[in-house]
Amino acid sequence: MDILYEDREVLVARKPAGLATQTARIGQQDAVSQLKGYLRRMAGGSDREREPYLGIVHRLDQPVEGLLVFAKTGQAAAALSKQLQKQGDGGFCKYYYAVLCGMPRQEEGILTDYLYKESVAVGKKKEYKAVVVSPMEREHCKVQRAALRYRILQREEAQGVALADICLETGRLHQIRAQMAHAGLPLLGDLKYGDETSLAIAQSMGIRNVALCAYRLEFTHPASGKKMAFRAVPSNPAFSFFSQL
Repeated sequence: MDILYEDREVLVARKPAGLATQTARIGQQDAVSQLKGYLRRMAGGSDREREPYLGIVHRLDQPVEGLLVFAKTGQAAAALSKQLQKQGDGGFCKYYYAVLCGMPRQEEGILTDYLYKESVAVGKKKEYKAVVVSPMEREHCKVQRAALRYRILQREEAQGVALADICLETGRLHQIRAQMAHAGLPLLGDLKYGDETSLAIAQSMGIRNVALCAYRLEFTHPASGKKMAFRAVPSNPAFSFFSQL
């Protein structure tokens, strides 16, 4: 974890791909445990001492890299969570770069879908997957509205991929991955939502992680009221094909 900013109320860090934001699996490292260890050391204590407070405001999927903000006080956590409820509407804003497999028909647009969370057995483990339902199925499932805005920055037709800038208006499980796959544009390297074509393209390019990066984060500081903005450059080699970055 790389820490980009820290004060008494908030901590902003960059999570690498492959590291869970928080996991219940015993012995497995995650972003929260790493940052709590850092906070203990900075306070002059050992890793065995009482855990410091670190509030989770939002999460990133384990295979996704990018920016996260954590709260260091309960008051900051409540204020940031309130902003998160208004994301995309002058509040908490999260922006992502994604590499799409396929050529989008439009250069920009809004995707609005309805999702529900489905439990999937993977060996001895239980994981979850977001399922997009049709308008007629909405009445029969416990669904949540999911909306995002996208803009195509560059196309690489020879490779069959496109670079998209995506802003979330809601925060749902695997939202970008599920919605883009449902629109016929699965993300490069996405093992869970990809299709045969996207997985074949990823294999030919040597891409092993989903090409999704939370590259930009904006929020209002819970104490000072100052507008905070942070950016990160994707490290996934999938993004190296695009001169825009």
